[in-house]
Amino acid sequence: MILRLSILVVALLILAGYEELKSQPQNNYGGFDLVDKAGNIRKPGDFRDHYQALGTYTVLNPKGDQMHLTYASPGAAEYYRKNGKFADGTALVKEVFGTDHAPMTTGDAHWASGTKVWFVMIKDEKGRYPDNPLWGDGWGWALFKSDAPDKQVATDYKKDCLGCHIPARGTDWVYVQGYPVLASK
Repeated sequence: MILRLSILVVALLILAGYEELKSQPQNNYGGFDLVDKAGNIRKPGDFRDHYQALGTYTVLNPKGDQMHLTYASPGAAEYYRKNGKFADGTALVKEVFGTDHAPMTTGDAHWASGTKVWFVMIKDEKGRYPDNPLWGDGWGWALFKSDAPDKQVATDYKKDCLGCHIPARGTDWVYVQGYPVLASK
């Protein structure tokens, strides 16, 4: 009798754990948690701690060199490696830094210094916000400047964002070649 009761208790515990696990929502990749009902995007405050770094671009510019470090919401890189595309709801955050440099034993070393802007993109396969000018071509687009890091300043993605992404049109508007973690392992 005790053995049967023990087996029943263990079975119920396993079933309860399975039901709890089963009832958890599928990964939404976090992007739509950053969007209000009108389609306004906010910058995630914890992206450096909770998002995966995809890669870094160095932009050499006579007006001031830049380093672009891009992060993806949890699970997004794994999904991309498996499917060759970003999942609906993927959030990408590109943080653009100025640079500084100095001679070091390894040569003229350059490093990031001072955030200039943040760009946030959210993958939208369903065209959820057709009346919002910051949504289109499969993404929501946002720009935040360092002097007001919580204020989204872009007004129309076609004017404010898309022009820089034209060369990446064939890769869903994202410069994936600079993100080695997206390549198959």
